[in-house]
Amino acid sequence: MDARLLVVGLAPGLRGANCTGRPFTGDYAGALLYPSLLKYGLARGTYGAEANDGLDLVDCRITNAVRCVPPANKPTPQEQKTCRDFLVAEIAAMPRLRSILVLGRIAHEATITTLGLRKAAYPFGHGTTHRIDGKPAVTDSYHCSRYNLNTKVLTEPMFHAALERAIAAT
Repeated sequence: MDARLLVVGLAPGLRGANCTGRPFTGDYAGALLYPSLLKYGLARGTYGAEANDGLDLVDCRITNAVRCVPPANKPTPQEQKTCRDFLVAEIAAMPRLRSILVLGRIAHEATITTLGLRKAAYPFGHGTTHRIDGKPAVTDSYHCSRYNLNTKVLTEPMFHAALERAIAAT
């Protein structure tokens, strides 16, 4: 599916995409992500935390930097490198892509590397949008994980602000 906005997460969750086939569906992170996409018109239907809930994305696609559930929820550099071809293919399949919302530092670094850029030139910063000549804009958000939300590292308004910046870049 082609779209103007791509959301890049870390990896499939143990109880999420690996069980449902849809990224973040069934994960705690999906409880913020999907209602937010609905609020901003990037999805339609109802999010019921299961793949057959009738939710459809609108001009938006979701993928992950790593394809498998990593041990201790932290992929190794080798896993990231091995999976990069999948992210390259996702981006290449989206000729209308204008903006990428990355969820967390690992997704940010994977995306920057996938775009052929130097990580040091585009550091991660929540709410930062990196505008790159000839490439989709990259907007950073802290990952919408249970840990980040429970510790208030990320709040719903913070996430919405980052999402709004990513939408504005489309």
